[in-house]
Amino acid sequence: MLFTEVVETSAAVGATRSRLAKVGALADLIRRTGTPAVVSFLVGVPSQGRIGAGWRTVLDLDVPPAAGPSLTVSDVDGALGAYAAIGGRGSAARRVEALRDLFSRATAAEQDFLKRLLTGELRQGALEGVMLDAVAKAAEVPGEVVRRAFMLSGSLPATAAAALTGEAALAAFRLEVGRPVRPMLASPAESLPDALAEVGEATVEHKLDGARIQVHRDGDVVRVFTRTLREVTKTVPELVELVRGLPCDSVVLDGETLALTDDGKPRPFQETMSRFGAQDVRELLLSPFFFDCLHLDGRDLLDEPLRARLDALRQVAGDHVVPGRLRPTGEEAAAVLDEALAAGHEGVVVKSLDSAYAAGRRGRAWQKVKPVHTLDLVVIGVEWGSGRRRGLLSNLHLGARDPDGGPPVMVGKTFKGLTDELLAWQTRELLARATEKDEWVVTVRPELVIEIELDGVQVSPRYPGGVALRFARVVRYRPDKGPAEADTIDAVRALLPGPGPAATAGGA
Repeated sequence: MLFTEVVETSAAVGATRSRLAKVGALADLIRRTGTPAVVSFLVGVPSQGRIGAGWRTVLDLDVPPAAGPSLTVSDVDGALGAYAAIGGRGSAARRVEALRDLFSRATAAEQDFLKRLLTGELRQGALEGVMLDAVAKAAEVPGEVVRRAFMLSGSLPATAAAALTGEAALAAFRLEVGRPVRPMLASPAESLPDALAEVGEATVEHKLDGARIQVHRDGDVVRVFTRTLREVTKTVPELVELVRGLPCDSVVLDGETLALTDDGKPRPFQETMSRFGAQDVRELLLSPFFFDCLHLDGRDLLDEPLRARLDALRQVAGDHVVPGRLRPTGEEAAAVLDEALAAGHEGVVVKSLDSAYAAGRRGRAWQKVKPVHTLDLVVIGVEWGSGRRRGLLSNLHLGARDPDGGPPVMVGKTFKGLTDELLAWQTRELLARATEKDEWVVTVRPELVIEIELDGVQVSPRYPGGVALRFARVVRYRPDKGPAEADTIDAVRALLPGPGPAATAGGA
C-alpha cells in the first residue's frame, strides 16, 4: 500500500468530528492493508515506539519534497526501524542523513505527516478507543473481544494483526507475568451513600495520594510499572526487595506507592513521583499499598470476582494491603472516609465485590468519593504573567479530552494555586513545548496533564465546549498521566447543576 493512502485517511479522520465517520474511514484502510504499522501510524506513533528523533532535528529538516507519491507503508516502516537502530560514533550525523533520505522520497503532504508523527504532534483524531472500534469493524469481530485482547497484549498493532485473522487469535491473548496490563480505573461518585447504593455488596478503601504501580514477580525476577505501563524497576529497589520477599512464586499486584513522613502522613505527590527519576534511591523511600491481585502462583484472577482477588491479596501481601473495610454499613463506610481524610489521603474508593478486573476501563463497579471536585485537564496554552510574574508563563489555558478523538476542548483558564517554584518549572516545560508564540499567549503541544480543583461548572458560550470552570485552581501537575487519560468534555459537562448525578471527575 502507498503511504499516501495513510496520509489521506489521516486527513479525512482529522476533518470530521463524527466518531462513526472516523471509525469507518480507519476500518476501510485497515481492511485494505492488513499492515500493523498502519495502525501505529494512525494513532500517532511509529511501530517501533519512540525512535529517538529529536523534535528540533525533525523540524529543522529542509528537504525538497518529491513530485509524486512513491513511498509504501513498508518503505516508511523499514526506514524508521533502520533509523532507530543507528548508534555508535558519528550516529547523530548518520541519523540526520537517514531522515533526509526518507524525506526526499516523500511528497509535501507526506513530509508534514512524518514530521508530526516523529514529534508527537499527529492529532488526526485516531485515539486508542476510536482505533479499537475501527479494528473491530474491519475484522468483523466484537468490540469487547478486541478491547480485552488489547489490554492484555499492550500493543495495538499486535491486536489488529490478531483481529484480522479471527476471533480465536484475539482470545489467545492471556495475562503474562512480566507484561503489564492497563489498570482498571474508578468512576466519580456524587456521594458515599450513592456509591454504596449503586455498587451493592462492597469494600471501601482509602484512596491514597500516591503513584499507581503494578508489580510482577516470576521467581526472583521482579518488575515494577507505572500506571502508563512505563517500567521503573531500577529506580525502586526497596519495592523490588519487598515483593521478592512475599510468600509466593509468581504474582501480579495492583496498588499505589507513596513517600511518607516520619508520622506516617503522605508526602506531596511530586515528591513521590520524583523518586522514579532519582539517581540516589536513598533520597526518599517508598511504601507500597496493594489493593488487587491479578495473578497468584500460576492462577490468573482477572475474571474472578473481587472478593476472590482480595482473598488472594490478603494471603500474599499481608500488612501491605491498602486500609479499608469489607461489607461496611453506611456508618462504617463514613468512618473509613473520615479516617482516610484524617490520614492526609484523597478520599475512598467503593468497589463491588462481584466485579471482575476490567483492565483499562473506567466503569461503575469502582467509584471514587472525594470531598472536592477535581478534573485532570490538558494544558493547551498559557499567557505571560504581569507584575510579580512578569517573564513567567502564568495563566493556563485548560482543555478537556474529546472522547471522539478530536483536539482538546478548551473549558477555562487559571493562574491560581501556582507557587513560585511551579511557575518557574512550568515556564521551562511549556516553552519547550511551544508551537506558536505572540506577545501575550504561547500555544503548546497538548502533552501535560494538570489536576484542577474547582467549585463547579457553568454553561458558557465563551468556550467551544459550551461550559466553563468556576473558581478553578491548580492542585498539581500529573506526570503519571498522559493526555489520553485526561477527563473528557463529557465529564466536565456532568458537573453542570441540574437533575441527575453531577459526578466528581478526575483522579485515579
